[in-house]
Amino acid sequence: MYERILHNLMQIKDITTFLESWAPLSLQEPYDNSGLLIGEKSDPVSQALITLDITEDVIDEAIETDSNFIIAHHPFIFKGIKGIGNSHWIDRCIRKAIKHDIGIYAIHTNLDNVHTGVNHKIAEKIGLKKVSILNPKTSTLSKVTVFVPTDDKQKILDAMFAAGAGNIGKYDRCSFQLEGMGTFRGNETSNPTIGKAGEEQQVNETRIEVLVPDFRLNDVISTMTHAHPYEEVAYYINPLTNVNQEIGSGMIGELVTEMTIKDFLVHLKKQMNLHIIRHTKLVKKEVRTIAICGGSGSFLLSQAIRRKADIFITGDFKYHDFFEANGDIIIADIGHYESEVFTKELILDALTKNFTNFAFRLSKVDTNPIKYL
Repeated sequence: MYERILHNLMQIKDITTFLESWAPLSLQEPYDNSGLLIGEKSDPVSQALITLDITEDVIDEAIETDSNFIIAHHPFIFKGIKGIGNSHWIDRCIRKAIKHDIGIYAIHTNLDNVHTGVNHKIAEKIGLKKVSILNPKTSTLSKVTVFVPTDDKQKILDAMFAAGAGNIGKYDRCSFQLEGMGTFRGNETSNPTIGKAGEEQQVNETRIEVLVPDFRLNDVISTMTHAHPYEEVAYYINPLTNVNQEIGSGMIGELVTEMTIKDFLVHLKKQMNLHIIRHTKLVKKEVRTIAICGGSGSFLLSQAIRRKADIFITGDFKYHDFFEANGDIIIADIGHYESEVFTKELILDALTKNFTNFAFRLSKVDTNPIKYL
């Protein structure tokens, strides 16, 4: 549990440490600005407000509800700021938040890129099963190899697994082990666990190999060396170019049963609370395999086609991009805000499960800048 015993000792870092264990900042896209935007990690938090966007109305809501910390999906500061006036909405938000001692944190594309993030929530709302990342990332994994006394291997493995090693898709506690003989001799300043300084030792050892996401690497190595009985631990790290099935853009899954396209679009509008769906020609009479991407997902269209999705659901498609469906797939543009609005519930659920005695509240402000007649 990421919570303090005394309610009044909760600090920003208590909340952000949990959020970043779920969606590490290292997983955000290069253009993004996720993280703590206003405030210090040591600032106290009495109540947190969860929103999709930062606007003046949201900050006013925080003031009215005595919430001194705002957790948003979208950052509102992307570019360098050379001055803070009062003519632009971003300037006014910054001034008001600082004036009222309100901290602001954004959890954006890092939450998009984790398996249990934004797209998983959309899949859940639609009712998809057998979900997987649509466009998994490469070069985000390392292989850790460590040599351990055979008698201690289970203790060390348990520690590494607990720190995040050994996960492959739907399986955990995955490892490769090979028995062998280890030799060593400590110099006169050594303090060997087995044997004496200056004497060569032979020990039955196990070579352990595990996969580790790069963002967990420091924790796994630290935990492993702490659990290891040797004064000097023999291990090495190999960066991999493998596809990481747990990290990447978009998601693809299946409906429990095939639906006619018209029935599915009605289902989609109901489940996602939509006013309108912009879509291409309905080239499929029935649909079952569904690709999704919260926010702006046109960059994933070719991947959705390659994965043989019947329909691709996202937002922010431009006019000419619709032609790229090319009769191979149905594009359903449900809007940026509409595709991500349930992210607020996703964040709330995760936080309330881990901070059972702290007040989190969902913003009631509709921050969608697009309106419909």
